[in-house]
Amino acid sequence: MKIVMIKGSPHKKGSSNMLAEQFAKGAEAVGHTIVEMDAAHMDIHPCLGCDHCGMNGPCAQKDDMQQIRDALLSADLAVFVTPVYYFGMSAQLKMVIDRFYSYTMKLSARHLKTVLIAAAWDTNEDVMPYLAEYYKKLCRYMNFTDCGMILGTGCGTPSMTTGSPHMKAAYDLGRSL
Repeated sequence: MKIVMIKGSPHKKGSSNMLAEQFAKGAEAVGHTIVEMDAAHMDIHPCLGCDHCGMNGPCAQKDDMQQIRDALLSADLAVFVTPVYYFGMSAQLKMVIDRFYSYTMKLSARHLKTVLIAAAWDTNEDVMPYLAEYYKKLCRYMNFTDCGMILGTGCGTPSMTTGSPHMKAAYDLGRSL
């Protein structure tokens, strides 16, 4: 299976990317192929809402979003990776999702399988529900099939994440696909 992992953390060695790395190791251990897209460090611009694309492309903007588009349209599964900022995903990942607009019809017709991997400092019970609900709504709207979520609470620093049970959970989820 071809898995496209879209990473939205500005911290290349941060907690959400650490969880993503474990997921990738698990998936590769059972023969899946991982394609990583580091959206936080690519040249991607916000959707202009210009409707040039008519939800079915092409986008008026010429940036690195085309690489993500091409990867997703040939993927079997997409993994959305993000730190939690103010109870939601990073702006870098949200910008990618907003840009789905230009190929909504093509992407939703793929019926992709998806996974959410998120890392948050807090362990409070109210830190993840908003992100999880947003992701579930995205799945319903885009005809994605949710294959699991790693909601890494208490993962505020790499050392906190290393010692958390979420590292093994991410690996196990990758292996289970």
